[in-house]
Amino acid sequence: MLRRAVLTLLIFTVLAPVALAEKYEAEQIFPQEKWHNHGSSIVQCPNGDLLACWFHGSGERSADDVLVQGARKPAAEKMWSDRFVMADSQNLPDCNSVVFVDPRGKLWLIWIAVQANEWGSSLLKYRISSDYMNPGPPKWEWQDVIHVRPTNFEQVFLKVAEEYVKNPPYSAWITMNPKEYDETKEGAKDKLTQRLGWMTRLHPIMVSDTKMLLGLYTDVFSVSLVAMTEDWGKTWTFSEPIVGLGNIQPSLVMKKDGTIVAMMRENGLQRRIRRSFSKDGGMTWSAVENMEIPNPGSSVECIGLANGNWVLVCNDTERGRHSLCAFLSDDEGATWKWKRHLELWQPEQGSASYPSVMQSKDGMIHATYSYSIPNQGSCIKHAAFDEAWIRQGDPAPSS
Repeated sequence: MLRRAVLTLLIFTVLAPVALAEKYEAEQIFPQEKWHNHGSSIVQCPNGDLLACWFHGSGERSADDVLVQGARKPAAEKMWSDRFVMADSQNLPDCNSVVFVDPRGKLWLIWIAVQANEWGSSLLKYRISSDYMNPGPPKWEWQDVIHVRPTNFEQVFLKVAEEYVKNPPYSAWITMNPKEYDETKEGAKDKLTQRLGWMTRLHPIMVSDTKMLLGLYTDVFSVSLVAMTEDWGKTWTFSEPIVGLGNIQPSLVMKKDGTIVAMMRENGLQRRIRRSFSKDGGMTWSAVENMEIPNPGSSVECIGLANGNWVLVCNDTERGRHSLCAFLSDDEGATWKWKRHLELWQPEQGSASYPSVMQSKDGMIHATYSYSIPNQGSCIKHAAFDEAWIRQGDPAPSS
């Protein structure tokens, strides 16, 4: 009888589900400082190194000393390298940098140079390198400007804007700001206003071996757009605008059936992550809808993992950037069953925002983000974690 009980216990122990050991580590890429550091992006190089970039200076678009910095974390080391310059347009603010390694193994840096200290004057630039896995900055072999020419911008923007005007809260806002609304409508008819001021924020995606989709947005109209190239940047085509009067900084992810999903920061009145779908490879887009996840007016990024699950990192509040959360979905964003906070403070006690997210070859999820504590300055922070860490959820508060 005793032997049977022991055997039963052993069988139960072997067959009982065992919680996966979660993995998490984090560090500041450099110490907090008085300078403004924001808008980071991270990628893994083919040799396993991590490479990150961000913009750094005394301000943002209004400060001509702003440039793009970078640092690398070699695969076999725990510490990030000293910082180095990735891009510096002379006497112009360089902002919103994005790094990406394409299927050929080439490194891209895509960013904006702000021509007249206003976001609407931004010029979209990119560089490509084949020599970027040694200490220090990449050696750039090609640089060009992306001249944006939206498809059917005036028709699509004005049609959607007229529909929004009929419904609150937009109707009330337009009643209070009729001049600004009229100027925006007139700008939609002007080619230069349509074509200047488009900005990057998040990683592009590959939808085939050669077709790259790059999400863009403009603060002039508070809408998004997709730039597409099938010849590695020699030529570009552009989608119709994604218009929701407040949907900016699109993060693109592709479903198994080929549908492209754009998840976007709210820059208007909805206080929710905005979302739109494309069934034709990114050229035309569905009506913009609200997700259930709150958004305080801050960037989000969603990526598809190697196993088909999705990870979304965002500020999960209606106001403030004191809470930065990783969400996990096993049904391509239909639901988000698991979440865990990367950072969480009381309001105004800290700020973590503008995440850049990618998965490394070992399956770990990496995020860099802007990090600051009042009176201590700002820096870029890096966190690496796995799905098991998200599934465990937030630890119970200490008593």
